[in-house]
Amino acid sequence: MKGWTDAHCHLQGEFFDAPAHAHDEVVATLERAYDAGVDRVVVIGTGADSSAEALEITHLTSPVEIFATVGLHPHDAKDDLGPIAQLARSGHPRLVGIGECGLDYFYEHSPRETQRRTFSAQIALAHELDLTLVVHARDAFDDLFAIFASDGVPARTVIHCFTGTPDEAEGCLALGCDISLSGIVTFKNAELLREATRLVPLDRLHVETDSPFLAPAPYRGQKNEPAYVSLVGEFVAALRDEDPSALREATSSNSARLFRLPAD
Repeated sequence: MKGWTDAHCHLQGEFFDAPAHAHDEVVATLERAYDAGVDRVVVIGTGADSSAEALEITHLTSPVEIFATVGLHPHDAKDDLGPIAQLARSGHPRLVGIGECGLDYFYEHSPRETQRRTFSAQIALAHELDLTLVVHARDAFDDLFAIFASDGVPARTVIHCFTGTPDEAEGCLALGCDISLSGIVTFKNAELLREATRLVPLDRLHVETDSPFLAPAPYRGQKNEPAYVSLVGEFVAALRDEDPSALREATSSNSARLFRLPAD
């Protein structure tokens, strides 16, 4: 029987109170996740340092299997992509994806044109290396779809922490993208997202925490961690009128396919 897979989390030292002891805290965090029924996590890179650290974390001794991605977040799209490309081409045995990358027109910490250019470069990396593309998209689906139309959608692509409308969900699915849901789906003001969630075929669905952000109800506003992915999954199962065990098995199998994780 498969445990839960947290398809997207951030466990780098910057997110812990004592960075010098961060690895001890990561192991303790993953032990709590294991006790909550989680057996795999994917640690996501968002820049050169966090991507390098994500790969380093995969070597920790933990009851939970750890995999990693490398990428440049749209907030930092103006930064040099060179170090990310170097890590992507390193052949690291636990490297399973490029990202998170994409477009964020809500905050616009980097200019839109810079975001588009950097996103396209990472799509090209995913194509070149046959790695999964992990996409961040906020208030930018029109441009996201336009870029995918011109650059092509990598064979294994996921829209992480999906927060769009039902129409935007259908647009992503039509392009061949998978959809990953975070604790936002449990928030009281997320009715449109819940409507979209009901539309996603079970074989295209993933669950994640995006920890330490976006803790699900009843922990909203507190620090999130991979142990809480079960709360996301159980909420989604109830929303879709599905058996939680079946949804756990399906989403974990989906994430294994998406990221080409080793067979159990």
